Amino acid sequence: MTKYEIILYWSDEDEAFIAEVPELPGCVADGPTRQEALANAEVVISEWLDTARDLGRPVPEPKGRLLFA
Repeated sequence: MTKYEIILYWSDEDEAFIAEVPELPGCVADGPTRQEALANAEVVISEWLDTARDLGRPVPEPKGRLLFA
């Protein structure tokens, strides 16, 4: 399990739960239930990190909960 913040919400348009990882640009997953969306997010986070490392790109350290004003 990763320590990146995951924002989970229902999308009427997609008819699915969406799990966004704001610290990893473009890292988004979905699923028909909250649990599946979160499980799918863990998979795409791992893939995002592996791809960034393979390409020699920086991997941000997880900051935990992000606060927005």
